[in-house]
Amino acid sequence: MAKSGFISTAPVPERALLVGVDWRVGSWPTDRSLDELDRLAHTAGGEAVARLTQRLDKPIPKSFIGSGKVEELVRMVHSLDIDVVIFDDELSPSQQSYLEKAVGDPVKIIDRTALILDIFGLHAKTREGRLQVQLAQLQYLLPRLRGMWSHLAKEQTRGGIGSRFGQGESQLEVDRRLIRNKISALRKQLKLIEKRRGVQSKDRLESSAYRVALAGYTNAGKSTLLNRLTGSDVFAQDKLFATLDPTTRAYALPGGRLITVTDTVGFIQKLPHGLVEAFKSTLSEVNNADLILKVVDISDEDWTRQMDAVDSVLSEIGAGDKLSVTVFNKVDLLDPMELTVLKSRYPDSIFFSALTGEGTDSLTCGIANEASSCDTMLSATIPYREAALISMIREQGQVVHEEFLGDGVRLAARIPSRIVPCIEPYITE
Repeated sequence: MAKSGFISTAPVPERALLVGVDWRVGSWPTDRSLDELDRLAHTAGGEAVARLTQRLDKPIPKSFIGSGKVEELVRMVHSLDIDVVIFDDELSPSQQSYLEKAVGDPVKIIDRTALILDIFGLHAKTREGRLQVQLAQLQYLLPRLRGMWSHLAKEQTRGGIGSRFGQGESQLEVDRRLIRNKISALRKQLKLIEKRRGVQSKDRLESSAYRVALAGYTNAGKSTLLNRLTGSDVFAQDKLFATLDPTTRAYALPGGRLITVTDTVGFIQKLPHGLVEAFKSTLSEVNNADLILKVVDISDEDWTRQMDAVDSVLSEIGAGDKLSVTVFNKVDLLDPMELTVLKSRYPDSIFFSALTGEGTDSLTCGIANEASSCDTMLSATIPYREAALISMIREQGQVVHEEFLGDGVRLAARIPSRIVPCIEPYITE
């Protein structure tokens, strides 16, 4: 009961126990990885009340963690009134089933993958985003069905009356068939959406606008950067995976050249492979870009590891070799001396604050330089009947000289190489 006399209707956060393993080699520090897991749990509506860690060379096949740690886990669950145990690494279906039996009902055992899928389910707004999340969730669920029906399987093995119909196995097979059918239906729907997206991408390609995609770790400030640059109002929040659906905005560079800027879903370490697969049509916006801006939260102490995680996902989707520029965001949170050192260490990067606007000129100049790096200088006389072509040159290129003649417009301009074929019939020099 609140002091005002009203009863609070706010949902009570689930009490979570976080479990992490120090793999000794080639991983994030356990405490930092669990800090991120804590933020993920908070984003999903939970409250992390305790942590349990162990140092291992490899997972224990049966229980993921050692038997002693399992006993400690059970004690902590009961003493701290835990609702959900969240493992920082992916559990196999058998490991999850074993741990669920060890802690007993109604405590849930989930892993980082399930937690991320749950968050994506909360935040997906568009039809495509919801379908992608459903597909990834069902692909994750399918191999775990057996454990969910283990109580019926036990009834089947007892023998005697009521055990000869095979309730557990038949129900299991029914559910598997339903899920497989649902997965197949979702894939068909996503293929139709992907086809429409392909048409839209083709339209953008044919528009000849220079395409810029924002990629980066979740919460690096991509949406805020898009808003700062283009003056749009894309939803932005200091929360992991606040936005999932790609958003494209037009922007005119200094000099009038039009480009498109696309904000994409944020990445994270240990991003579930099934989720990457499900979101490939969305991430194709990155593959189709002329330039990728890798947005980095320079104020985060793990920014170097976050950059590695982003590069890993870009490689996985086939965009690892795309032209890219690193944009260090949130420089307003850095000490001036620290910022000076970083600028000398990364002279080809852009230092920027999406919040204050510091570095906006450097950002736009950097994009303009990359956009013009492959331009061609030419002269052409365009007939007045080709008004659309004249507009394209003005929008996508930089006009150096313009003269109106009796039969058309004579232009000297620097234009993107890909629109040169459209102008070839009218080139004079």
